Amino acid sequence: KLNIPTISTGNILRAAIKDGTPTGLQAKSYMDKGQLVPDEVIIAIVAERLAQDDCANGFILDGMPRALDKAGVKLDHVLSIEISDEEIEQRMSGRRVCAQCGASYHIVARPTKVEGVCDSCGGQVVLRDDDKPETVRQRLAVYHEQTEPLKGYYEEKGILTPVDNQSTIEDTTKAIMEALSI
Repeated sequence: KLNIPTISTGNILRAAIKDGTPTGLQAKSYMDKGQLVPDEVIIAIVAERLAQDDCANGFILDGMPRALDKAGVKLDHVLSIEISDEEIEQRMSGRRVCAQCGASYHIVARPTKVEGVCDSCGGQVVLRDDDKPETVRQRLAVYHEQTEPLKGYYEEKGILTPVDNQSTIEDTTKAIMEALSI
């Protein structure tokens, strides 16, 4: 709708891991343990992506790096989708991805037509290590300790808007658009 790219730090990291880049391999060791990838690794990858032409008119960043300000990236809005840890664990542990093409599924919300087989390419659909329940719980603990405090920082800057989780993707999208006055 906005004709700007949605950039997922997780997707960028996974691509770097899949490509076997030095940064990707470094990030993998953290992600596999459910730890946050250090700021300097994230910032380098994200800054490189934001410099691409399709970001000239703006971007949506999914997965806010904790020190993006230091890289000179100015943010107009920061949204915090408010959702319980239990709901996050349920959603993430139900997520499946195609090992070949990367297509995303969910065992409840968007199952494959044939269990374990990608609808798009026929590849094997798997549970990623970083979506396993124990890893999700570890990631949430790290989030609450290290990332969640940033909400206060962005609130003080006057750019944080909390958005309550909705029951459907469409309703969440609508709430986000309203929060952004779009």
